[in-house]
Amino acid sequence: MPSASKKQATYADLEAVPSNLVAEILGGGLVTHPRPAPRHAAASNSLAAEISLPFQKMRGGPGGWLFLDEPELHFGDSVIVPDIAGWRKERTATLAEKAYIETPPDWVCEVISPSTEKYDRGIKRHIYAEAGVQYIWFVNPQEQFIEAYKLTGKDWLLIATIIAGEEVSLEPFDAISFPLSLLFPFDPPNNP
Repeated sequence: MPSASKKQATYADLEAVPSNLVAEILGGGLVTHPRPAPRHAAASNSLAAEISLPFQKMRGGPGGWLFLDEPELHFGDSVIVPDIAGWRKERTATLAEKAYIETPPDWVCEVISPSTEKYDRGIKRHIYAEAGVQYIWFVNPQEQFIEAYKLTGKDWLLIATIIAGEEVSLEPFDAISFPLSLLFPFDPPNNP
């Protein structure tokens, strides 16, 4: 279960968190939660594989992107760790210079778990909007669906919900499609 401190968190507070926890500074408070469970990690890894081959490595797709798993993003007072983040290549020139990244990604994915859903759908989504992230996907491995949102001004517009048995072809990666079931290797395909 995530925990949040009440005082203004510092980077030193974040560094003091044991390595078996994920730590973020959200809205000034330190938030910690356990490392992802296998079902969560498998969904994240599977999605990264599906989009990185065509969009980062140009295998069967247009290329032009760079993806990172669990990057540490610094946006003002916030230190945020999405499950996956993607930048269009033309915006990646300075990403490798520090241990953390200040350039907002163009796309993020949060894999929903019961312990993080409140933060992922709440304060983190607002921080992403303020930073100018253009797309956010929520993957739910328990319920087996994806919700995709696009930033319009400072608000998120739901552009699609993909459910079990459907093909995933969503902005900004709609040049490809793949079965949603590929993201859930621990489960047999769930057909409607």
